Amino acid sequence: MQITTLRQQILNFAHVLQTSLFPVLAEETGSLSPKAQLLVRVLAMTPFGPWIGGRQSLGRPCENRSALAAAFIAKAIYNLSTTRQLIEELGNNAQLRRLCGWNQASQLPHESTFSRAFAEFASTELPQKLHETLIRSTQKQRLIGHISRDSTAIVARERFPGPPPEPCKKKKRGPKPKQAKAAERGTLIERQRHMNLPAMLAGLSGQCAIGVKTSSDGNQQYWRGFKLHTDVADGQIPISAILTGANVHDVNVAIPLMTMTYKRVTSLYDLMDTAYDAGAVLEHSRSLGHVPIVQPHARRAGKSKSILPKVFPAKQTPQLTWAQQDRYRERTAVERSMRG
Repeated sequence: MQITTLRQQILNFAHVLQTSLFPVLAEETGSLSPKAQLLVRVLAMTPFGPWIGGRQSLGRPCENRSALAAAFIAKAIYNLSTTRQLIEELGNNAQLRRLCGWNQASQLPHESTFSRAFAEFASTELPQKLHETLIRSTQKQRLIGHISRDSTAIVARERFPGPPPEPCKKKKRGPKPKQAKAAERGTLIERQRHMNLPAMLAGLSGQCAIGVKTSSDGNQQYWRGFKLHTDVADGQIPISAILTGANVHDVNVAIPLMTMTYKRVTSLYDLMDTAYDAGAVLEHSRSLGHVPIVQPHARRAGKSKSILPKVFPAKQTPQLTWAQQDRYRERTAVERSMRG
C-alpha cells in the first residue's frame, strides 16, 4: 500500500472509533505503541489542509510539507528536544516514519529542510492556528464552568538583547502637548482595556529574558528564557496560550488571555492566583460576563502611613468565601496540565 493511502486513512478515520482505526493501522505498520496511538489521534484531529495545502513557492510538493508538519507534531509527542534526534528516530523507527509520511529512510529530507520548515511553521503561527481550529470545533458548543489561568517557566539557551540606549531628549519650545487620551494613560493593563486583541499581543515582549518567581518556600528562583501563559478549562483542556519573555508579569497577560478565550469558548468563572489581583483585570472579567475568583493579595489590606503609634490592629487581608474557596480548588487543573 502506498504511503499516501496510509496517511489518507488516518485523515479519513477522524470520525471513526479508535477500535476501528488502530487495528487497520496495525495491519500496515505493526502493533502501535502508546506514543504512536497518541500521534494517530492528534493527526486524525488536525486539519492540515487549510494551512499547508497546495504547492509552495519553491515548488515543493504539498505531501512533503504535510509530512514535515506531522513530524513537527511527532517531535513533541515523542519528547525529542532537537531536530537531529527527530531525524534519527525517524530513520530507526519505521512505524513512526510511515505515520508521518515517508516509506523509506532514504526519503527523509536533510536536517536543514526540517529546520527551514519548522521555522516557517513558527513564523506563520501554524501551531496556534491548528490549536484554535481544534478548540473551536470541539469546545465551542460546550458550557465551561471554570477557566484556570497561570503561567509556567520555559528555560532556553538563547541570548537576550540588552536594553536599548536611551535617546537624548531635547526640550521643545512651544505649547504643551494635549493630555493623552484614556487609552494612552495609566498602566499597561488599563490601556489594554481600550485595545483590540492584536494590539494587546503586539504590546507584549516575546524576546528571551531573565525571569524570577518566588517559590512556595519563599525563595526567589531565576531562569533565562520565556513564559507560557495558558487558560485551561475543566478537564485540563488548554483553551488559549500566549508565549512571552520571562520578564513579562502575569498580570500583563491576563486581559489578552481572557479576551482570546472569550472569543473561542463560553465559560462562567475565571480562577486566578494573587499575581492577577488587579482592579482592571477583575473589571474586564466582569465585562465579559464572567465571575472572577482571585486569591487576594496582601497589598489589598493597605499600608498605613500614619505617624500615630501602632496601637490599632492592622487591616486583615481579604479572604475568599467558603463557596469561592470551593471553586478556587478547581484551579489545580492548570497546574496539572503544565506538569503533564
